Amino acid sequence: MPTPPFPDVPASPEVAEIERALSRITYLGTRARQHDRLMAVAGVPLDRAAVALLRQIADSEPQRPGELAQRLGVEASHVTRTAQQLEKAGYVTRVPDPDDRRAQRIRLTDAGRQAIDRVRQAGARGMQAALADWSPEELRQLATLFHRMVDDFLAHAAEEGEPRASA
Repeated sequence: MPTPPFPDVPASPEVAEIERALSRITYLGTRARQHDRLMAVAGVPLDRAAVALLRQIADSEPQRPGELAQRLGVEASHVTRTAQQLEKAGYVTRVPDPDDRRAQRIRLTDAGRQAIDRVRQAGARGMQAALADWSPEELRQLATLFHRMVDDFLAHAAEEGEPRASA
C-alpha cells in the first residue's frame, strides 16, 4: 500500500526547528566515533546493528525474528544474521514460540541484559554530563515533552499503516 502524501501545507517555523534539532541530534548519536566511544565506556564490543537489536529485544522480548525486523524497519535477513552473531557471543538465545512450536523467538541471556544495561547506563551518564547545567524541572519538562512527541509519532505511524514499534 503506498504511503499517503503529507498535507500540502508548509510546516510552521516551530516544527521546522524541531525537525532541524532532531536531525542534528540523530546525526550526533549515529556517528561511528560516538558509537565506538559509548561501547568503550560500556565495555561492550558490539556494532550499531547489534546494539539496536539488543535494545529492541530488551524492550519487548522475546520476539520472532520477523517481528523484530518489522519493529526495526530492516529486512528479516539482517535480524537473523545479527541474532546469530549475538547468540555466538552469548547475548541472546533462541526459545520455542509458545504459540507455534515450529517457530522460535529471540530472548536476552543474562549476559545480554547486562550488556544492554551497561550501554544504557553509559548513554545516560553521557547525557547527564551534557545536560549538567539544566535544572531538574527543565529535565522533567524535556522528558515529558519527548515522551509525548514519541507517542504522537508512533500514533501517526500507526494511522499510516506502519507497525507500531516500541520506543
